[in-house]
Amino acid sequence: MSESTIKHVVVPGTFDPVTYGHLDVIARSRKMFPRVTVAVAASVNKNGNGTQFSLDERVEMVRESLRELNIEDGIDVVPFTGLLMDLCQQLGAGGVVKGLRATTDFEYELQQADLNFHLAPEVESIFVMSSPKFSYISSSVVRELAAMGGDVSFLVPPNVRIRLGRA
Repeated sequence: MSESTIKHVVVPGTFDPVTYGHLDVIARSRKMFPRVTVAVAASVNKNGNGTQFSLDERVEMVRESLRELNIEDGIDVVPFTGLLMDLCQQLGAGGVVKGLRATTDFEYELQQADLNFHLAPEVESIFVMSSPKFSYISSSVVRELAAMGGDVSFLVPPNVRIRLGRA
């Protein structure tokens, strides 16, 4: 077994829309690794009914959010379809970072990590616990709150609020 330092990780997700919770995991990943790629998944069949925002819109929201928060240095944002492990191998990434909010996240992500290990054992799965400040945030909660006319300013950056019609 060879030992090497991971220099590049991928933070994957649907980001429909990107939230302060997602951005916290991305920023914390960047503190640990010199290069981070945020991989925005097409996820055409997410929850059986697709995404609210197009892939291009979600990529742009993540990029704008990183700029708004001034955390874009060393972070790339790319769209992707297909297998995450294929993307990691294409990019030469040594790890995948996933944020965990609760036990249910862990159970799902552990299954994914086990599968990913079989597909690409050289790519490490790295779990980052959500900051307690953001652990209750999910994209689906943001979408639901915005649809009901609620204030989402404490959940998402300004560019996302505008796209949600909640500026």
